[in-house]
Amino acid sequence: MKSLLILLLLAAAGFAQQNVVVYKESGRFAGWPANHGIWSWNNEIVVGFEAGYFKVKGEKEHREHAIDYSKPEEHMLARSLDGGLTWKMEAPPSLQPPEGTKIAGVPAKTGGKPAVESMGGIRFTDPNFAMTFRMEDIHLGPSRFYYSYDRGKTWEGAFKVPDFGQKGIAARTDYIVNGPKDCMVFLTAAKSNGREGRVIMVRTTDGGKSWKFVAYVTPEPEGNDHAIMPSTVRLSPKSLYTAVRFRQFIDGYQSDDNGSTWHRVGRIADTDNPPSLLKLKDGRLAIAYGYRKPPFGLRGRVSKDQGKTWGDEIILRQDGGSWDLGYPRSALRPDGKIVTAYYFNEGAERYIGATIWDPK
Repeated sequence: MKSLLILLLLAAAGFAQQNVVVYKESGRFAGWPANHGIWSWNNEIVVGFEAGYFKVKGEKEHREHAIDYSKPEEHMLARSLDGGLTWKMEAPPSLQPPEGTKIAGVPAKTGGKPAVESMGGIRFTDPNFAMTFRMEDIHLGPSRFYYSYDRGKTWEGAFKVPDFGQKGIAARTDYIVNGPKDCMVFLTAAKSNGREGRVIMVRTTDGGKSWKFVAYVTPEPEGNDHAIMPSTVRLSPKSLYTAVRFRQFIDGYQSDDNGSTWHRVGRIADTDNPPSLLKLKDGRLAIAYGYRKPPFGLRGRVSKDQGKTWGDEIILRQDGGSWDLGYPRSALRPDGKIVTAYYFNEGAERYIGATIWDPK
């Protein structure tokens, strides 16, 4: 009741956006929701992230994350029941990395079960379904996935992600459910030189028992560039649109044959950060991304023509203390507002924040 009253008061005051703290703890580094995923059921929202320990880096390390790689890290979930206004933390034992696994170069705090081959039988259209993909190394993996039928309270897994004939798979969470046994997943495969990476699409039609390589979404980037961390929506029964992170920009790619072939649509934003893409109720597309140049913060854009062109940048916030922020994931609320979760800093510990905004 109190949360509803707050929402009504904000709306009456001409509310455009609101920043809230999801998880913040002294001495900790919390990061990278885009690596884990976000799921929503009306106003119930769950977002994944990693929690390690904060460490100030010297000038020579200024482009390294401010995390202590000698101390353990754990996988966390944050859950909101009121559309992103308030959050509670969870750490399901069934979601913890396998024993000996490193995440982002940091040893895991507790070891979960080893990854095994999936036996199939996954019910992708279960109303409380969620799935998450994780990787150990950003270049070569290995990768694993988990799924849940109770909105992320408990998880089945870990299950091995095949290599699909690639040198390695560094999986994050980006998937589209097509039917009870049918799901498309967008992954980052290693380039031919073993470095990250380029986006591929894979698919299962037997409930996850077997997975088939379908297509390369992007060409292989040259030199030290990469095409990674897609965020994908369905435009129509045959058309898909994905936003892909390159080293200095985000580009849009589209398929009009249900993922068999892809073509570049155009530039979305100039930023060194992964995108978070949503399809709105009226058919428009909305995207959010971290902005790692002064003034540091979070920005968004809206497209009225299914990603062919994008409107002016929307400044969601610009009070960041350094470049070490972003990696958003977004959920759409029943009232049409967007809840975008990300990691952030104001010059000290990295924490998980969220911005509630109206993509008008």
